[in-house]
Amino acid sequence: MNQPVQMSNPDAEYHALIEAGELTTDADQARAVAALERLHRELIDYTPSGNRERGLISRWASVLVRSSGSQANVPKGVYLYGGVGRGKSMLMDLFYSVAPIAAKQRIHFHEFMLDIHARLKDWHDTAALQREQRGNGAHGDDPIPIIAKQISKQTTLLCFDELQVTDIADAMVLTRLFNELFALGVILVATSNRPPDALYEHGLNRHRFLPFIEQIKQRLEIIPLQGPVDYRYNRLRGAQTYYFPVNEETTAQLSATFFRLTDRSIADRAKVPSEELHVHGRTLFVPKAARGVAVFSFKRLCANPLGSADYLAIARTYHTVIMVAIPQFNHDNNDEARRFINLIDAFYEYHVKFLCSATVPLQSLYAGGDVQFEFERTISRLTEMQSEAYLAQGHGKRLLNG
Repeated sequence: MNQPVQMSNPDAEYHALIEAGELTTDADQARAVAALERLHRELIDYTPSGNRERGLISRWASVLVRSSGSQANVPKGVYLYGGVGRGKSMLMDLFYSVAPIAAKQRIHFHEFMLDIHARLKDWHDTAALQREQRGNGAHGDDPIPIIAKQISKQTTLLCFDELQVTDIADAMVLTRLFNELFALGVILVATSNRPPDALYEHGLNRHRFLPFIEQIKQRLEIIPLQGPVDYRYNRLRGAQTYYFPVNEETTAQLSATFFRLTDRSIADRAKVPSEELHVHGRTLFVPKAARGVAVFSFKRLCANPLGSADYLAIARTYHTVIMVAIPQFNHDNNDEARRFINLIDAFYEYHVKFLCSATVPLQSLYAGGDVQFEFERTISRLTEMQSEAYLAQGHGKRLLNG
């Protein structure tokens, strides 16, 4: 269901950031904004085929669309790719915030695929139970069209952040799922570090994934962002990442860094949104998050019974994490120390930028306990994570076939 036309648009929002001094003129970004502006205008009066009245004529038209691959009525999506810090996520968030359509979703690609695999598991579990109860043959329905229909009923505009395919299970699902979603009129906007032809490169059975790449190239406008400026790194270059002690001054410094990284005004402090991550059927609350930057207290992440799956979900979703009020570790808080070790391991694996405040200097963070050896590695990693070389790395796990 479409909303009334909004006053703002991607082009106006982008130039407002330039005028405010938050961005500088960038030819690649300007081309991306032009593509997003084109899509914005086309979305104003767009109604996907899956949401129209399904009379005999429209059902026959839908069959023709599936068989011919025609997309005459469907606006082209946008695919932004390039290195870290080129503004891909910022531009997609800017577009999403003013997109003139209610049925929209912005989600990290990994979280989307976790949801799809959970839906597939539920369907197969239900089908197995039905077979057991009826004592007959295999369940005849195909879950992919059913799941696609469920998604299309709630989402017309789907925005993916950090589309990267490293898992064969994801690769095998994507082609069939998006064949259905595109036929139902769902529009995709995506960011990625890789051009379409490099997705799932060297992956197992990659030939079965190639139709998905062709779909992206046909149905999305491909825009490279390859300018020389790493905006994210420039905002962290020379910045302190480990603050102590925990007091009003260090808290204010971390807060100022958050607003600088997220292009927000400190005056809008009360408007910073929270988010939720879904991990194995549980909900993990993120108190503050914007443009790939999340803020947590130490107590929320390490004093509660969280595990590696939770920390990996955070690491995959956010390129920068700010943590406040890390205590000194000793014999009395060994469980918290173990969780902190797992947290830093997850962040290190995914090249997450980590900024924090602590009660003591880094080399004094561990004052004795049962995980002395393991914590020495954590100190070493935290030291490396403050370096210019680490801060210049891109976000994400580095895999050969990623």
